[in-house]
Amino acid sequence: MALVAPDMNGVNAVILERMQSKVALIPELAGHLIAGGGKRMRPMLTLACGTLLGYPGTRHHKLAAAVEFIHTATLLHDDVVDGSGMRRGKRTANLIWGNPASVLVGDFLFSRAFELMVEDGSLKVLKILSHASAVIAEGEVEQLTAQRQIDTDEDHYLEIISAKTAALFAAACRVSPVVAEASEDAEVALECYGRNLGIAFQLTDDVIDYASDVATMGKGVGDDFRDGKMTLPVILAYARGNGDDRAFWRSAVAGQRVSDDDLSHAIALLKSTDALADTVERARQYGRRAVDALAMFPASKAKAALTEAAEFAVARAY
Repeated sequence: MALVAPDMNGVNAVILERMQSKVALIPELAGHLIAGGGKRMRPMLTLACGTLLGYPGTRHHKLAAAVEFIHTATLLHDDVVDGSGMRRGKRTANLIWGNPASVLVGDFLFSRAFELMVEDGSLKVLKILSHASAVIAEGEVEQLTAQRQIDTDEDHYLEIISAKTAALFAAACRVSPVVAEASEDAEVALECYGRNLGIAFQLTDDVIDYASDVATMGKGVGDDFRDGKMTLPVILAYARGNGDDRAFWRSAVAGQRVSDDDLSHAIALLKSTDALADTVERARQYGRRAVDALAMFPASKAKAALTEAAEFAVARAY
């Protein structure tokens, strides 16, 4: 955050300007989430990758804002799909303004993101970010079809999160070398960094849903459990459980176990089968792959910060 603070001021100025509309509900609803204490992780990655490459310009400010708008749009849509009530420690937009308004303002932010990409003028940048947008939507639909499907396996789940979460991390990192006119190798390396970081980030989120509290994570504890989401901890616990355990998971994923006691039992099973610990270990492996992808770049403050970001993505589980 300290590394990219000056650039981040530029990005925030673009975000603030472009979320405005003469339709008053749009900036009101968008601002609720955009000003809602998010980490701005993805736009920070765009900026940090620019710093890593020694890029002196400001072209990537608009692209970092576009990345944040894409992310915010997906969150607005996600909360509607999941019927979520909490996001970043506050009531969700859909709970306050209703589902139709949330979906439509999400559409507005997607459209604003595409305006910013077009203004940049690079077809390559447009291709990277528009493709990521399509992949994210595919991942969301894939997750929806896997919901309450107890036979979802680890490979299928990793495909889902690679699309749903990691694609935007990868794109956020890849646009900077394009803008900085760096080599194709630099593009591939930073995309690899972003993709692995994104997977580590999501796997850690999966653990936090069972091992944290509302104050820490800013959303309802056990939301994934009550939504019947087949996240990696559940996939591992189901595979390792005895007959009774598996019967419990089948009824839980089918939506028949939603009480606090059921959640407590689920957490006990996740711990006794090492499902949470092993998910954190998987996240750590992806974090290490992210760091390894930076090998071609010389030591610098930016490289150290990107390395630290990969470590932070996993350390959040504690």
